[in-house]
Formats: sequence, C-alpha cells, structure tokens
Amino acid sequence: EATLDLAERRRIRSAIRELQRQELERDEETLASKRFRPERSSHRQDDKENWPQSQCLEEEQQAALAALSEQLKGITSVEELTKLLRAAGEYEERKLIRAAIRKLRAEEIEAATLAGNVQSSR
Repeated sequence: EATLDLAERRRIRSAIRELQRQELERDEETLASKRFRPERSSHRQDDKENWPQSQCLEEEQQAALAALSEQLKGITSVEELTKLLRAAGEYEERKLIRAAIRKLRAEEIEAATLAGNVQSSR
C-alpha cells in the first residue's frame, strides 16, 4: 500500500500468489500424508477378529483413492469435477475432489492475472 510504483506492486502480488500456491501444495501434501498413514497398532489389537477383513477393505479403499487421485490430475474442467463431487459417496473421495477443484480454480485465477499483467504491460 505504501508504494506507488506499479511494477513493484505487480512483483509483490506475484510473490503473494506464489506463497499462496506453495501453501496450498503443502496443505495437499499434509492431507495426503494423513490420508495414507497406517492404522494405529493398539486399534489392531482391540479388534483381532475383524482385522484381516478390515485390513483388506482399507487396502482396497486406499487403492481406489490412489486411482481417483490419478484420474483427477487429468481433469481440467471445474464442471466435470463438480459432477464427480456430486456423484461421490465417500468422505475421502469428496475431500480429494474438493482439493482438486480448489487447485484448478487457483491455477485459473493465476493464469488470468498473468494474462492481465502481460496485456497491461503492452
């Protein structure tokens, strides 16, 4: 707010956008590490009878989430992601899709601001 130099303001805004993008990536990495964290051993000992079955279901769920994550990387349309979000039944799936939507919208905003900066510099 203190500077009147437009070029300096642009640099400051782009630095802020870069910091926000890095923070978003760190948040996604944190979510991914929490999502795939192994089950606590004390819980396994409490439920010894059902553990093999629950272990199998958990492995299937993690494989499905990994496949969904790969599928989301290829989608570039917010509308398509929104359709997937509405069709998703599991909380983890919806959480993953919402993160992809947030990332895509951030990229769209960044591209629009960069295009505006290029156009205004001409």
